[in-house]
Amino acid sequence: MLEWLKNINKDYPDFWKRYLLKFEKKSNRYVALKLESSGENSEKDIVLSIGAIGVENNSIVVNDAFDVVIMQYKYIHDNGLVNEYIVHKSKNKTSEQIAIQQFIDYIGNAVLVGYHINATIEMINQSLDKINCGRIKNEAFDVEVMYKKIHEITDKSFSLDKLFKINKIQQNEFESPFEDAFSIALLFLKFKAKLKL
Repeated sequence: MLEWLKNINKDYPDFWKRYLLKFEKKSNRYVALKLESSGENSEKDIVLSIGAIGVENNSIVVNDAFDVVIMQYKYIHDNGLVNEYIVHKSKNKTSEQIAIQQFIDYIGNAVLVGYHINATIEMINQSLDKINCGRIKNEAFDVEVMYKKIHEITDKSFSLDKLFKINKIQQNEFESPFEDAFSIALLFLKFKAKLKL
């Protein structure tokens, strides 16, 4: 057993202890994800929805998917906002605590892939902190960083929409986080091949 596992906080929830134990082995699985939040400040903003899809053996695994809408009543009430996607979408909505637990169970020890992935992980870490857990331990790839490395670009930034457009990945006008996660997986596979990872 890994040395740090001996010191697992006994007060951690069971799902978090299970998650930590998954890191005894390295994973061949990647998870492309997109998170929708109320803003980009991990200390003040909250997670509204998460979409993710698995990638293994250089293929997107369609039946390895995660898609959840979090009903943040306080956010909607305090800000006087009604987000049609969040409130009226027919898909099931769940609490932040349950959604984060399900997400951690889903990702396991997979390598995470996303756009501005460090900010995404920090938002998830803030949600984990609310339920007395540690911080995510997964390795991660950022598709913007990968693209810039391929083209040796150091002085320019790219929006996610721009990366989709440059790489000819068709987008609908209103994409859900899950649909964006699927498109991020496509980007990742293209970039992974070019970088020979």
